[in-house]
Amino acid sequence: MTLGQAVRPSPGEWDAAVSALRGLPPGARVLLVCHVNPDGDALGSMLGFALGLRRFAPSLVIEATFPGPMVVPSPFDQLPGASMLVPANAVTLPDAMLVFDAASIERLGALAGILTSTPVGIVLDHHASNAGFGAINLIDPSAAATSVVAEGLLSRLGVALDPEIAECLYVALATDTGSFKHGSTTPAVHELAARLIATGIPVGDISRRLFDTRSYGAVRLFGVALARTALEPAGGLGLAWTYVTLDDLAEFDQPAGAVEALIDSVRCVAEADLACVVKPVGPGEWSVSLRSKGAVDVSRVAVGLGGGGHRFAAGFSASGTVEGVMASIRAALADRVILVDQG
Repeated sequence: MTLGQAVRPSPGEWDAAVSALRGLPPGARVLLVCHVNPDGDALGSMLGFALGLRRFAPSLVIEATFPGPMVVPSPFDQLPGASMLVPANAVTLPDAMLVFDAASIERLGALAGILTSTPVGIVLDHHASNAGFGAINLIDPSAAATSVVAEGLLSRLGVALDPEIAECLYVALATDTGSFKHGSTTPAVHELAARLIATGIPVGDISRRLFDTRSYGAVRLFGVALARTALEPAGGLGLAWTYVTLDDLAEFDQPAGAVEALIDSVRCVAEADLACVVKPVGPGEWSVSLRSKGAVDVSRVAVGLGGGGHRFAAGFSASGTVEGVMASIRAALADRVILVDQG
């Protein structure tokens, strides 16, 4: 944190969130929501907090959801608390709504209208591009994962960690730090991981499930996608990119979530600072992942294209063709100040 930079969240914001949740009457309905196409941090933070909130106030009626079809991608379908998930089209206006890991309100899809109407709206996030779209905003860009913010609120509510809560938060923390390999892995991250592990969670099993398990069909699909990887100059920085189609998923009988980890293989290209994977959501609809090794602030690119994220990991949604999506990325790279501020 630089001199004069405000601490986020502020003590007042923490106090407001705690007071709002403590003020909920018995039987109040609480809806927890994360972003479309949820990843490990989104689901882990949301379900971990849901379990903690149930421990905090057993009388509350708690539901969790995310935009789109209620399909939880593997390996996150084994997370504790999954029984609280309900389809997005089945939810009604709650007494309170908490949003996890969504950099902008657009990432909530049709659920955004509920947030603007609910009496209590709290946003928990760690994306620097998040301008704060809740009535109460707990946004910490210095946090390695939204699970750090979620654990901070649980702690302030007096909720002790148990193995179920800890497993969810550990999955969130491990996935968003790339198994503790990213530059966001600070001493505080390891300290939190240690406290989560101390509850007795099976770290070896969790890590194998997250990082070292892939179906035979997914392995073959990765081979096809990696074989079509292209390398472009991108202003001398190097851009490695590939794509997956709906036909590819059908050929290898894979769900859309099977390619979430593909970006990690593409970003290994030594000649490229930038990596990109274009993934299918529906006919002519795409989810785009961007990564940088350090020279480029991809969050600026993503924000300009309607998405968000971090300096070195970001994404956005797009419509049209793969060629059109890549043309928009090339234009954004050419038109924007994308070099990371080294000052």
